[in-house]
Amino acid sequence: MTASKATRFNFNAGPLRPVLPWLAGVLAVLALWLLWSGWQQMREQSRLDALTAQRDASVAAVSQFVAGESKRLRTRLAEPALQAALQAEDLSAAASRLREGWPGVEAVEIIPADLQAAYAGLPDTGYGRIAIAEAALAANKPVARVARDGATPRFVIAAPAQVNARTLGVAYAQFPLKALTDAVAAGDVDGNYIALRQGRYNIVAHGDSEIADGAEILAAKVAGSEFRVVAAAPDRQPGPFGLGAMACLIAAAVFGALALAAWVAWRRLDPANAVLVDVADEPTLAQTLVQAPMQREKPRLDIQDAPKAAPIAIDRSIFRAYDIRGVVGQSLDIGVAELIGHAIGSSLQDQGLQDIVVGRDGRLSGPDMLGGLVQGLRTAGCNVIDIGLAPTPLIYFAAYHLRTGSAVAVTGSHNPPDYNGFKIVVGGETLSGAAITDLYARIADNRLRTAPTPGTLQHRDVSDDYVARIASDVQIDRRLRVVVDAGNGAAGELGPRVLEAIGAEVTPLFCEIDGTFPNHHPDPSDPRNLEDLKQMVQRLDADLGIAFDGDGDRLGVITRNGANIYPDRMLMLFAGDVLERNPGAVIVYDVKCTGALSPYILRHGGSPLMWKTGHSLIKAKMRETDAELAGEMSGHFFFKERWYGFDDGIYSAARLLEILAGRSETPDEVFASLPDAISTPELKIEINDPHAFIARFVAQGGFEDARISTIDGLRADWKDGWGLVRASNTTPILVLRFEAANADVLIRIQDIFRARLLAIDPGLALPF
Repeated sequence: MTASKATRFNFNAGPLRPVLPWLAGVLAVLALWLLWSGWQQMREQSRLDALTAQRDASVAAVSQFVAGESKRLRTRLAEPALQAALQAEDLSAAASRLREGWPGVEAVEIIPADLQAAYAGLPDTGYGRIAIAEAALAANKPVARVARDGATPRFVIAAPAQVNARTLGVAYAQFPLKALTDAVAAGDVDGNYIALRQGRYNIVAHGDSEIADGAEILAAKVAGSEFRVVAAAPDRQPGPFGLGAMACLIAAAVFGALALAAWVAWRRLDPANAVLVDVADEPTLAQTLVQAPMQREKPRLDIQDAPKAAPIAIDRSIFRAYDIRGVVGQSLDIGVAELIGHAIGSSLQDQGLQDIVVGRDGRLSGPDMLGGLVQGLRTAGCNVIDIGLAPTPLIYFAAYHLRTGSAVAVTGSHNPPDYNGFKIVVGGETLSGAAITDLYARIADNRLRTAPTPGTLQHRDVSDDYVARIASDVQIDRRLRVVVDAGNGAAGELGPRVLEAIGAEVTPLFCEIDGTFPNHHPDPSDPRNLEDLKQMVQRLDADLGIAFDGDGDRLGVITRNGANIYPDRMLMLFAGDVLERNPGAVIVYDVKCTGALSPYILRHGGSPLMWKTGHSLIKAKMRETDAELAGEMSGHFFFKERWYGFDDGIYSAARLLEILAGRSETPDEVFASLPDAISTPELKIEINDPHAFIARFVAQGGFEDARISTIDGLRADWKDGWGLVRASNTTPILVLRFEAANADVLIRIQDIFRARLLAIDPGLALPF
């Protein structure tokens, strides 16, 4: 009977027994995995709950502080003694009364309500102070912000100072930033992130900055202010099979019980019937990778292959204010290009520099001009990296990317096809003014260095690096349909690539590079050159039309409704975006920009600065003032924030799409929300010597009741509009622009300028 039972046992259970320990092991591992996941999810939820509580406590503390100081300001302004000082219009005495016994306050003043003295005292009176004063007057109640006092951010409150409902001034109280940031609960963030923000600017932050980008998901607004507390926790890992914490724990218990049952069953079975299983060791694979050293092609050192320079007289007039520009076959040819390269190379050598990037646009004269330039640079002993046919921004980018710090773009920019020229960067500085004329002096005085051994020449393609760099920084939130008109210029291939890489749907228009510009002139500042783009945008019902100039460093924009968005209004949009992250930042703009730009920048907490037109002049002013952004009416935009500070139409287009894609409104609606006035595009008058004409025009005077600026030509600003006339530094023309509150005012201002222009030269063909 016993034998019979053993036999039956062996028949039923014998084959199963070897599997049981493996089954028990697998079930145990599953149980442990689920147990660990459940515990982790519960821990993450606990951390998230703690973070949320910490955020809410910070919001409450900041709100209490802001509300308390705002209430204190309102209460003090209503005190009889202070009201009496205001009634007597003694703002100094009122400010002294206001400050008395106010703990923690650094400075208190009452600014006259018209703000004229504050504006007149800029920059000493502070752009941030004026911006919050404007906001308090507009809101007619206390406004709290963080603003810069010089280079240092401060917490400030402003409120209208009123007597019998009459506003005499703006009460302004300033506190150290610590008074505000101490209210943000720091504690132990435990790998999380928490910050107090104003716009996109972090006032104070604690924790892991790597997860800061997702902090807006847990944002909570501070009532009665522009502040908000944002928070982020590391990404929560989903449970196995999508199970939540409790489900994981239940499943872990089930699998644990099954594992125990399998183990017990294995132990209870007859050991004599066990089948021993030999487990062979897994074979291992050893691989040895032998990588041969990369063979680099030796650069060609023989300069005999380069174009030969012919004796030629140098036309001094091609050395302009901020680049070199001339007519090929008249003032510019291959011999001149070689002498210019030799002069640039000598300048580099004098500064201890040797490496330089060069490239050219798509003009027919480009290969010869580049060949002469390279010959001259190598003769001076410079090592040249030629990136070939490329838009100017790519050449600038290559100077950073390849760490040369120096570059020359052979380009005629937006000038007619028979022009060409050179935009020059030496040691990170774009040459202009005296530095440009020094190149002529070097040639004229024969101060040219000739190296005993010619410099090297190599060819590189950095376009993929450029696209990857922009796409790693900019990705749009929703897909926009964009038509790109490159005007057959050098940006025709790279511009669409970049916009597609950031997520846009791109339709190219005239993007085949052709130096004859067969379709229209590549100058987006002239509305006539945007007609084809306008028609294509409307035909395709695209979201936006993007236009580049001949070398890709300028930007033009057409909306679905056919509106031509002038660059100064685009600069408003860029400035508002940049100032969200950089309150108080300097924004530089040229003399051709709208009169609405400065107040707009001030209202957004920035520091506006009007300067001369010209890409190298603007970049120099940006370095001097440490500006985050600059723009010109011609369509040049210069981003230092998140970029390199040079003018780049392609990158600017990417930043524009980033802003528009992040808004729920259509592009037409976004631009319609910006301040606007009646204005003209850039109007141009051909003239033999525009600079001499401007000197006579400025000396003539006669602009009554206008505020005059002569930093670049003459700009006359009235309360209801302004007019400008200046000399172009790239072509022999006068450039004019007008803006006014209404059509009648525009006509009045144009009539004033017309009379003074014709008084100097009655034969001028005026375009207005």
